[in-house]
Amino acid sequence: MYGLPRQQVEDVEHTLEQVLTLRPDRIAMFGYAHVPWAKAHQKLIDSADLADADGRLAQSEAAAAVLAAHGYVRIGLDHYALPQDSLARGLAAGTLRRNFQGYTTDPHPTLIGLGASAIGRLPQGYVQNLPEELAWRSAVEEGRLPVKRGVALTDDDRFRAELIERLMCDMRLDLAAVCARHGRNPAELAPERRRLKQMAEEGILALDGDRIALTEVGRPFVRVVARVFDQRSGLEDAFSRVV
Repeated sequence: MYGLPRQQVEDVEHTLEQVLTLRPDRIAMFGYAHVPWAKAHQKLIDSADLADADGRLAQSEAAAAVLAAHGYVRIGLDHYALPQDSLARGLAAGTLRRNFQGYTTDPHPTLIGLGASAIGRLPQGYVQNLPEELAWRSAVEEGRLPVKRGVALTDDDRFRAELIERLMCDMRLDLAAVCARHGRNPAELAPERRRLKQMAEEGILALDGDRIALTEVGRPFVRVVARVFDQRSGLEDAFSRVV
């Protein structure tokens, strides 16, 4: 993880150098999310000990540089894999997927979350288990589904989910191809195109007709670009950071 209390760039580099002595096939490099309003124990952390946005970006990019120097392929936003790993092969083949656990090559449409607060994905939508362990345990012992809430997906949700997933996985997106798979007209995305054009002017991405490609400068901000297509981004805004 990067962005931890009092963590500096050199700390991230030192930790990675130790991890790399094990030569793992893949590494997930996540940024610490400071949400004391949601996680009460985080109130014990002094926010002054946390890196600002520039500091977090510096740590993330330093990690990327170390891993690249050791032969790892950068996978999407926060994963790295050796070239022979299935994630790297999936990236090259355009078959990479992303779920709540991160990047994967699993093609199946169902992910069942087990345990308190776990989130599952079904073809029909998302479901979250009860977050309190005692309530979750009681429901299981009584033979009830330990579910807190669910979100049913519409056809538009599925369309936008593929737009976002392809962008998050490939760092590029063919709007026309995704629209064709969902029976949609690319002209429907005129409002999104206007926002993308502004990002292109800022150097975050390149636009070529119906094709979008993140620049190296824009890669760390892929969530910002993906959010252009997200009409349900309010919940994410509350719990995640861009970098």
